[in-house]
Amino acid sequence: MNCQKIFSVLIMTLISCAMLCLTMLASAQDTTLVRHIALQGKSTQTGYYYRDLLRLALEKTVASDGPYNLQDSKVNMRQGRAIKQLINAELLDVIWTMTSIEREKKLLPVRIPLLKGLLGYRVFLIGQDDQARFSKISTIEQLRSLYAGQGHDWPDTQIMRANLLPVITNSNYEGLFGMLQKRRFDYFPRGVAEAWAEVELHKGNNVMVEQSLMLQYPAPLYFFVNRKNKQLAARLERGLRIALNDGSFDRLFYQRLSPLTAANLLKLEQRKVFHLNNPLLPAKTPLTEKKLWLDL
Repeated sequence: MNCQKIFSVLIMTLISCAMLCLTMLASAQDTTLVRHIALQGKSTQTGYYYRDLLRLALEKTVASDGPYNLQDSKVNMRQGRAIKQLINAELLDVIWTMTSIEREKKLLPVRIPLLKGLLGYRVFLIGQDDQARFSKISTIEQLRSLYAGQGHDWPDTQIMRANLLPVITNSNYEGLFGMLQKRRFDYFPRGVAEAWAEVELHKGNNVMVEQSLMLQYPAPLYFFVNRKNKQLAARLERGLRIALNDGSFDRLFYQRLSPLTAANLLKLEQRKVFHLNNPLLPAKTPLTEKKLWLDL
């Protein structure tokens, strides 16, 4: 009789252990792994903002979608390689980048502009001795006599060329600052949320923010995931919309990027603004959803 009791207790213990293991396994499987592009070296405040906004969207959906594990990629890669990795579902689960018709064919966009359209307000980084040359420019025809520097695979490159603005490209982002210093091109257009921080990071390159001109075109920057990862895309959009509705998106946006400070630095009333056409803008861009955009 005692043997039967011992056997019964043993069986119940084994069953309990098995159930616990299954529960732990299920819990581990339910945790969503989200690997994002590396933040290393001279990452600007915008890079950390995107990472924090990604975390915010995931936090807002823990109750509905379960826990998550947010991981910084161990491999530091350029934009073109990051896009290829995401297309192949290797090393990355999400990237943040400017949209285009081509990119939305290859990747699944989460159509919430992370910078509220600020990326489309672009000032110029120029050599510290070049302001007088740019102050004389009053028409886009005059600007077309100068060369801009851009990444070879950036949508901005195609936008500028479509608007007949000459461009010289480089595959290396950091290399563009060296090229500007060596006058391989005349100006380096940067988003207003990036420009002043980049000048601080590249003091040794003798660059400054040009004071009299600005380009403007619609240029939403989104989170993108692999086209098959519809569950993650839906979760991120749901989380971002919750954050928009409860105000936490805007709190992070104004805290980390200080667009009002950027507007003050811009001195917009002193600038000639050239409005460009963006032929790469997908038809599904939510331009009419006003709460998603900031109008400087």
